[in-house]
Amino acid sequence: MRHIEWKNIVEVVKALCIKAAYELPPDVLTALQKAAQSESNPLAAKILQQLVENARLASEERIPLCQDTGLAVVFVEQGGEVVIECPAGKTAVDAINAGVTAGYEKGFLRKSVVSEPMQHRKNTGSNCPAVIHWSIVPGDKLKITFMAKGGGCENKSAFRMFKPTAAAGEIVDWVVEVVKNAGADACPPFVVGVGIGGNFEVSCLLSKKALIRSIDKPNADTFYAGLEKDLLIRINRLNVGPQGLGGDTTALAVLIETAPCHIASLPVAVNIECHSHRHGEIVI
Repeated sequence: MRHIEWKNIVEVVKALCIKAAYELPPDVLTALQKAAQSESNPLAAKILQQLVENARLASEERIPLCQDTGLAVVFVEQGGEVVIECPAGKTAVDAINAGVTAGYEKGFLRKSVVSEPMQHRKNTGSNCPAVIHWSIVPGDKLKITFMAKGGGCENKSAFRMFKPTAAAGEIVDWVVEVVKNAGADACPPFVVGVGIGGNFEVSCLLSKKALIRSIDKPNADTFYAGLEKDLLIRINRLNVGPQGLGGDTTALAVLIETAPCHIASLPVAVNIECHSHRHGEIVI
């Protein structure tokens, strides 16, 4: 068995929060640069160039890419041979939240979590609790993936339960409509995560998990890779464009993840991410 100390997790998560807030991942930055070069709408091309410049300034000046520094979403893959050594009364989940608290404090990142959703909505002051998805996998490694998920794009996400007889075209039409309705409110160009299968909650989780895949890597299944390609073409024909002002670039990528489902069900979820697609991972 391999032992990992609690404090190591705290430090890793702290660093991931700051890095994600300041540095746009290379795959996203490259996609923005390519879009700026190929965009036929002059205003849209200018906006894309400004987004690239914003990424440069944020990285060099060590300031957040966006003022909405997001809800902390953390995916953890813990190897079955890994033991996390925690102080008395503490858990590994506490380590994640301690890292988020420290990262948002040190990085001067806006804290956007309220402790209760409808009555008082008092800010927790720490950007915690984080939303944590934990899974056990083979091996002796601990993989932590962090994503700062902005509220504007998250608000435009959607779920629908299709009949199992639904054709691919019906699903494609619905996903395109969801993106169209998101419009300027979700800060395009988007990265669009789609979850197909599982059940109600699993499809939504898949759509979120899709967003942490590199945007230049298509689905390993050729059928779903084809759907990703078709969806991206259809979405970019909407003429929503960067910041909703028109153009060829409404989305940078569409990423699909799937899971087995019940014979009577076909759940589909769409999770929209804005152009400031901030995420990172580390393996301990």
